[in-house]
Amino acid sequence: MQLTDLTARRLLDGYRTGEFTPVEATEQALALARRTQPRVNAFVRLTERDALARARESAGRWRRGEPAGLLDGVPVSVKDLLLLRGHPTLRGSRALSERGAWAEDAPSVARLREHGAVFLGKTTTPEFGWKGVTDSPLTGVTRNPYDTSRTTGGSSGGSAAAVALGAGPLSLGTDGGGSIRIPAAFCGIFGLKPTYGRVPLYPASPFGTLAHAGPMTRDAADAALLLDVVAGPDARDWSALPPAPGSFTHALAGGVRGLRVAYSPSFGGQVAVAPAVAAAVRRAVARLADLGAYVEEADPDFSDPVEAFEVLWFSGAARIAQLLSPHLRKLLDPGLGEVCARGARLSALDYLAAVDARMDLGRRMGRFHERYDLLVTPTLPLTAFEAGAEVPRGSAHRRWTGWTPFTYPFNLTQQPAASVPVGRDGDGLPVGLQLVAARHRDDLVLRAAHALYEAGVACRPVVTPAGN
Repeated sequence: MQLTDLTARRLLDGYRTGEFTPVEATEQALALARRTQPRVNAFVRLTERDALARARESAGRWRRGEPAGLLDGVPVSVKDLLLLRGHPTLRGSRALSERGAWAEDAPSVARLREHGAVFLGKTTTPEFGWKGVTDSPLTGVTRNPYDTSRTTGGSSGGSAAAVALGAGPLSLGTDGGGSIRIPAAFCGIFGLKPTYGRVPLYPASPFGTLAHAGPMTRDAADAALLLDVVAGPDARDWSALPPAPGSFTHALAGGVRGLRVAYSPSFGGQVAVAPAVAAAVRRAVARLADLGAYVEEADPDFSDPVEAFEVLWFSGAARIAQLLSPHLRKLLDPGLGEVCARGARLSALDYLAAVDARMDLGRRMGRFHERYDLLVTPTLPLTAFEAGAEVPRGSAHRRWTGWTPFTYPFNLTQQPAASVPVGRDGDGLPVGLQLVAARHRDDLVLRAAHALYEAGVACRPVVTPAGN
């Protein structure tokens, strides 16, 4: 049996019955990660010795019938923006040093450790997570498992590739403008950006309250399980939410019958969507109606907030550079350097004007969700393009925000949003559908996504041997 094809829940069932062990699952995941690393480059580093030691400890607990928590023995990976105790977190940058004790876990990593998860390694990111594709001066280009000439998207591209390949069914990503949802869509996995503060962040992101941490998984039920583990307050994050009112796993069973769903295929004609993407999303929306949702084509009441987003984003980038010496700034990704320079020219009044626009967008979406439980859009207007480029060939845009108009608005509003794989285009590349709910209604996003998996509309990743 290929344990790398299994969900976290299926692995846990196997451990419980003795069908296989955490050691076997970890060994297979590590072997697959090593085998695919030269072509895909999903990992910054594999933590093999630690992983196998934790897997052996987990196997002993399962033999005694004393699992440590909800994910005991499940192989997981962690994006290299999040601290993992005992291992460097270099954030895709040559400007940071490996020296140091690295004695602390990020809050979400600490929760995984408490629940017995097995850490396979750190996954790749563009430098400081600054763009929507995954390449960096430190680690090079990360490639899409479905077609290694294509990008994974970013900035959690290594995590998406690892999950799609089967190098662990779970990964922790971060999302400041789409960085979980973009690579989830391009790599055919499930990715959830929870409500801001639902998963605490420490250290704080340089991009401030745009940045969320969340699950990247093989399906929505695994994401709910992972969120049950990593959600909840942490004293190091003053903006973290209190504990969720109930289990996200238990909330999956409600289905979509009676939910009011707004389907916006192009934000009112503002976005040109590839025909294959539009068709796959439209079919999935029709199935939501078949399952009992009240579906209406309706667009949220806003124009593209890219200017406000870029002011906030570029200001955060400029702060990164401000903290580096002139020598270290020269080591930055040239594109990041350009963005830092733009951010440094912005004024406090520019920033406050962007905050005003953000507040207005939040108001508009709050009113929108008085009428609709869920908003459905494409996650992206296109499928994966050539690896190593920030924008598709021939694009009129210079920056990654030009091809991600469906994702970053919901970082501004801090709403829960997920990408669900709902088909392939003519080249066999995955298509993502985005589900968005009002703040604090992560349960609705997960519930609707789970209904799509149960109905066979959404599918778990299947990477062909050629893709591997």
